[in-house]
Amino acid sequence: MKRIMKDQLVKIIAGNQKGKVAKVTRINGQKIYLENINVRTRHIAPNRLNKQGGKKDVHLPIDISNVALIHDGKEETSKITYKISDDKKIRIAKKTGKEIR
Repeated sequence: MKRIMKDQLVKIIAGNQKGKVAKVTRINGQKIYLENINVRTRHIAPNRLNKQGGKKDVHLPIDISNVALIHDGKEETSKITYKISDDKKIRIAKKTGKEIR
């Protein structure tokens, strides 16, 4: 079980986007892709498939260590700990002690 999962809200805690809140769209190893964060414009050359060419927005990843999970819908972040009960691993927010789903 990972610390942060898809479709959860996270707050960026380091880098030039620091302080912004975004939704996780994809996780690839230690890299994380966020909705409308770290978007760059790439120029596409004309080819057989794309006759005209043009510009395309590309989402670039952020390292997973630069984000913190928002657990109660507020903008407060919390570290995550794990608890094993009934042979299941449960994520728990350290700050509040509540289970994270």
